Amino acid sequence: MMLAGKRPNNLGVREGKLAACPSSPNCVSSQSSDAVHQIAPLNFTSTPETAIANLKTIIQSLPRTKIITETQDYLYAEFQSALLGFVDDVEFYLDRNANVIHVRSASRLGQSDLGVNRQRIETIRAKFN
Repeated sequence: MMLAGKRPNNLGVREGKLAACPSSPNCVSSQSSDAVHQIAPLNFTSTPETAIANLKTIIQSLPRTKIITETQDYLYAEFQSALLGFVDDVEFYLDRNANVIHVRSASRLGQSDLGVNRQRIETIRAKFN
């Protein structure tokens, strides 16, 4: 990995929340309230177990992807770019009460991501629905 950078130490769920996005535009989160970073969560009508299993299958079908952490309500995967090996940290948090899966996708390095993180989540959403 050429441009992997270090794995952030603020990943995971704390009190029902994923880490906030930094001020740079290379991050989207369904728990963010500002327009630059806001993205809709994934909605599901199946059981939570089926929803997270479907999501895992989708993530594993995408290229250059590695699931790092997996619990009943949380998935964390690293996505690597084809060209330079940039790594993005992508998290999914299942909220059983709201029937949604919250998402956070952030570049590890740099400023702009040219919309890559947002596009990735929308690709996953299309397959998920």
